[in-house]
Formats: sequence, C-alpha cells, structure tokens
Amino acid sequence: MKINLRIWRQRNADDHGRLVEYTLDGVSGDMSFLEMLDQLNEQLTEKGEDPVAFDSDCREGICGQCGVVINGVPHGGQGVAQPVRTTTCQLHMRSFADGSTITIEPWKAAAFPVLRDLVVDRFALDRVIEAGGYISVNTGAAPDAHAVQINKKRADRAFDAATCIGCGACVAACPNGSAMLFTSAKITHLAMLPQGQPERVLRVKSMVAEQDAEGFGGCTNIGECAAVCPKGIPLESISQLNRDLIASLFKHDGKED
Repeated sequence: MKINLRIWRQRNADDHGRLVEYTLDGVSGDMSFLEMLDQLNEQLTEKGEDPVAFDSDCREGICGQCGVVINGVPHGGQGVAQPVRTTTCQLHMRSFADGSTITIEPWKAAAFPVLRDLVVDRFALDRVIEAGGYISVNTGAAPDAHAVQINKKRADRAFDAATCIGCGACVAACPNGSAMLFTSAKITHLAMLPQGQPERVLRVKSMVAEQDAEGFGGCTNIGECAAVCPKGIPLESISQLNRDLIASLFKHDGKED
C-alpha cells in the first residue's frame, strides 16, 4: 500500500510543534502500526533526517507503553472501518485503505507534556498509583487459590479492573483530560478484594487528591474514556470510585466519624 502520513513533530517540550507530511510506499497490510513507523524511520535515517520519536516496548498489547492519537482517536482502533478495541502496537495496517491519509499525534492533555514528537511524559499516572495503589497486608507466599473465599461477582470485577495497563488513552480521549477511569480501575481492583480493605478509605482519598494535584481534569461522565480503553475497563468503575470517595468522607482510618 501507499500511505500518506501527517505526523506531529516537536523537538522538545519548549518547541511549538507542527504536522509534517510524509509518503510511505510498500506498506504491507500485515504490518502493525508501529512497524509501519519503523519503516518510515528507516527511510528517514537513510536520508540523514531525524527519525520520529515514539514510545513502545512489548508490542504485544500488554505494557501500555505505546499510544498515539490516530485520525483523532487514541490508539486508532475505534476510528477504522471495522472498529476494534486495541492498543496502537496491535493495530494493523490492513485496517486502512491503500492511499489513506493518516494523521498521527501524541496524547494531548495538560498532565501529559510532550517530550519529543509522539512521546509524552506519563509519570503523572505512576504518581497517582504511588499515592495509594498498594496494600500493606503481609501476604507472604502465593496462597492456594481456594484459601481466601471471594464472591465470584467481586472477583470478576477485581479482575476486570486489574487489566488496566495504564496507557493513558482514557485521558487523551476525555475532553476534560480526566484520569478518572484509570484511577477508578486501580481503586476498584483493590476495593473488591479482602487484602485491599485496610487502606480502602485512605486509598481513595489519597489517589483522588494526587490526581487533582497532577492537573487532570474533572469527570463529567461523557464516556469517551471507556470507548477507547484497549482493555475494556467499564465506566461503572468510576461509579465505584465515587461511592468509595463519598463513603470515605464519613470515615477516618476505616472507622465511622
């Protein structure tokens, strides 16, 4: 295929940045989106030009490192002819027609400053987790699967929330730049399990406070976050966060005021 690309180029955080056009021939439909960018960078390097900087690691849809806005949609999977829930690294070029023009931009949010080209600083999400996404219970070695009885519905909800890979697509998709889906996934994951109960009250207070301090916007339940989440984190996770947050206002260290 022949693909026309419009890619955001920005030398550093102080540069204004701009969209630069490229044309790429010989693109195979079996290529992943990042492999297509690799091919572009090979050509740019051969010409003595700076390659396009972008994040990637496992390229298996697990680590959450990759992530760009493709034709206005984070990860791009919901903006192709046959929508698919995917990460950027697992989006394949067969999703695009020969001669397509593809616009590629970085995550755009106040809490995600652009470092270079398509690379943004997402450490704000790590700091939200550090604020409370942990348990202090000494669990020792891995227990037998049946050692701690957990209601099936709660176990399923915990597992679904735990699939969040922290890519930040929810933030990039939200018109407010909110990280509520991400934060709620981390809170719901531990709130559904016995091991997460000791810090449950302090956890939601600390993580929401850190989220606000990092400059993420407020949630207005638009739902764009859940629509682009590659792991399908449900919007109801935000409801769980709100319930825990309201309950925490009437408790101190796990006890009623």
